[in-house]
Amino acid sequence: MAEKYSIVIAEDHTLLREGLKSLLQSLPNVQVVGEASDGQMAVDICERCKPDMVIMDLSMPRMDGLKATKAIKRRNPHVRVLVLTVHGANEYVYSALSAGADGYMLKDATNEEFSLAIQSVLGGKAYLSPGIAADVVRGYLVGGASSESVNEWSQLTAREQEIFQLISEGYKNREIADMLVVSVKTVEKHRSNLMQKLGLHSAAELRALALERGMEIKRHAVG
Repeated sequence: MAEKYSIVIAEDHTLLREGLKSLLQSLPNVQVVGEASDGQMAVDICERCKPDMVIMDLSMPRMDGLKATKAIKRRNPHVRVLVLTVHGANEYVYSALSAGADGYMLKDATNEEFSLAIQSVLGGKAYLSPGIAADVVRGYLVGGASSESVNEWSQLTAREQEIFQLISEGYKNREIADMLVVSVKTVEKHRSNLMQKLGLHSAAELRALALERGMEIKRHAVG
């Protein structure tokens, strides 16, 4: 039997938390290993259980979801965080991504979207609800990017920008090399250069930056 991904639910409303647990239990490759009714409890459970993912509400007592996400990522960087919230404004999205969230979706999402988000984030992909993604793109097009980020972006060569996009979509170095008909070493060199120019240290940081810039993330099925 294949090993299941472990998930912690951080949600202060008992009824919703139970509903999320029921939905997760219907998925074949996940299991709920902990439940938290506030942010501090979520941090403590993650420290103890080291789960693969946390489903994080933003508005919770004792410690809000943003602070909890930062604390979890600082102590256990491997833990994936999918924010599930009623807040759809861009400032919440940007704050969550800056805190280290790997995905962001709204509570009015369908069960199918919820399942897609779970599998995408567990598979190492970034995820934004479609409506949120559209808002982020519009915000970027009307001048949402800071002058500092624009200057950093302008430092990248055309090839580095292309590889940046492909990495943000979840492609591995070998896949990118095959797509661009170059060697893996060439991809690695471009990747190292662009991350140095942008001040990034991991693929997760790269994907978060791509989302903040309003770039569309391709949702691959989990292999």
